[in-house]
Amino acid sequence: MTALPAGPRARRGGRPGGRPARRPDGEGPRRGDLRAALVFLLPATIGFVVFYLVPAVRGAWFSLTDYSVLAPPRFVGLENYDRLVHDPLFWNAMGVTATYVVINIGLQTVVAIGLAVLMQRLTRSVLVRGAVLLPYFVANVVVALVWFFMLDYQMGVVNVLLQKVGVDPQAFFGDPTLALPTIALINVWRHMGYTALLIFAGLQAISPQVYEAAELDGAGAWRQFRSVTLPLLRPVLALVLVVTITGSFQIFDTVAVTTAGGPIDATRVIYLYIYDLAFGQLDFGYASALSVVLFVVLLGIALLQLRLTRANESDAS
Repeated sequence: MTALPAGPRARRGGRPGGRPARRPDGEGPRRGDLRAALVFLLPATIGFVVFYLVPAVRGAWFSLTDYSVLAPPRFVGLENYDRLVHDPLFWNAMGVTATYVVINIGLQTVVAIGLAVLMQRLTRSVLVRGAVLLPYFVANVVVALVWFFMLDYQMGVVNVLLQKVGVDPQAFFGDPTLALPTIALINVWRHMGYTALLIFAGLQAISPQVYEAAELDGAGAWRQFRSVTLPLLRPVLALVLVVTITGSFQIFDTVAVTTAGGPIDATRVIYLYIYDLAFGQLDFGYASALSVVLFVVLLGIALLQLRLTRANESDAS
């Protein structure tokens, strides 16, 4: 007897309605998997909605109102944004914040890449990695206060050492030209270990065979770093830059416990200005407008970074 060709049901796995049959090893899709995934996602989703999404929507609404805790919000449209355009303190705060980001991220990225390469080439000890990461585990306020006392003009240990070598003491937090770079360097010291470990993890993904091929072609250590390491690290560096630049724009606590925005607004960063408007002057509507603008600026910077660094592409292939 001649065998008849398989019908549509047979070709689709023998299940009515065209559903694929479960594989005999039990690894096929199961209804319980989606249910379990939703259960595990639920706490994070609730936290995101309650602590991020709802406050963001309320903040966007408040930015269109004249609002303080002493009276209900009064809708004013785009008045707060028009005020923002003509506010010199806002532009000063944005300029101070941008200067801080350039100093902090520029030094932090260079130092972190150097530390990561040294750990890759010289030692991969867990103890060394823990020591490099140790400053990151100390609270930012504690780090700021320790450095504040160490850099004190009269009794700080740093100025005492400078006097011993014949250098005049420096008002690190009192001089308008030194205050912002000092704060930036403090945060470089605290965060460079964390950034270095992120880059170090990216270095582990680069195959040693690539370096062997480059060495056979006569490339020295610097040429290998410039032509092999940096291109292959591009996706990791893009992620690191997005995270660190976004975090640097949110600088607040170090400034709040050291200079409080002084001297002469030299360290009045945008977060400190927003905080003062909201909780010092109870001008929540205008503070919300500044927060919305800052969000848009950070979103634009992140998207521009990802585009310029081609973060979704890799040279590994």
